[in-house]
Amino acid sequence: MDTLPLVSVVIPNYNYSKTLPRCLDSLMNQSYKSIEIIFVDDGSTDNSVEIASAYPCRIIQTKNNGVSAARNTGVANALGEIIFFLDSDVALFPDAIENTVLEFQKDPSLGSVCGIYAKEALFNDSLVEEYRTLQGYYWRISSEGYVTAGFFSLGAVKKSVFNELGGFYENLNNSEDIEFGHRLNLKYKLLLTRKVMGNHDDEHELRQLARKMHERARQRVPFYFHRKKFTKGFETPLRGIGMLFVGMSNILLPFSVFSPSFFLLFLGCLLFFIISDFGQYTFVLKEKGFFFTLFFIGTHWIITSVCFWGFVRGFLEFFTSRKFRLKYKYGE
Repeated sequence: MDTLPLVSVVIPNYNYSKTLPRCLDSLMNQSYKSIEIIFVDDGSTDNSVEIASAYPCRIIQTKNNGVSAARNTGVANALGEIIFFLDSDVALFPDAIENTVLEFQKDPSLGSVCGIYAKEALFNDSLVEEYRTLQGYYWRISSEGYVTAGFFSLGAVKKSVFNELGGFYENLNNSEDIEFGHRLNLKYKLLLTRKVMGNHDDEHELRQLARKMHERARQRVPFYFHRKKFTKGFETPLRGIGMLFVGMSNILLPFSVFSPSFFLLFLGCLLFFIISDFGQYTFVLKEKGFFFTLFFIGTHWIITSVCFWGFVRGFLEFFTSRKFRLKYKYGE
């Protein structure tokens, strides 16, 4: 490469001693060498700092202020002209940073380059994690290109753009990525690409995953009203329709016990739900076979159900809570 801009890798961390060694090892094996590693430990109670001390990191310790504040702190201490945000439960492919720099050099209008989680988990601890890993991979890979939602657990931003936008809003959680991506897209482009990949250690318990997805859906409601349109990426109209059919199936299911007609309606809703993202299930079928695909469909129905009720809860809260309604209206 003709030029070697310094890339500052900012790693926010809170109690990820399990995955941290693989995360840092992946940085030691990058084909692109002009990097600095800024490790922001946000009040961990495990041995994360001890682990990071064995690597060439600049270690900054904060007091459990949240991931957005940790990322902002990392950028404030960064020297590079490109900031690569990497969560401590992600291990990069060896060419990830090199490909990121190449994408910025090819297209000066880019403000951000975000990557995609691989279809293999960093640690495959359960069937639920296998579901989540494949589902996340397919949705991102099918959305590859210019998007509006950021993925800053594995994504880079030009430092000048980050500073211009004022960084992440520190009082947000579960929605800071899409909010920052929205502001970035008002002036710059955001590229989602498989050229930048890493293995991710996702949730392996259904209850934990369901809780996270429910809260994420809830917080989408005031964001959508603020933005006045859906994000561009994996939130397709067909998937939105599929979620509505899941909601209908949730309502019909209790009545199906007493009436065959309601059961047939329930099955019809389930069929439309499957059709709405049919490519996803054919992908899983090719990857894992028939029986896992049945498990995948059932798990995805459950997760989509909790997302549906998260949206319902969000709409109710939007119309009853001014604070929630103005969650994203900063400065107004």
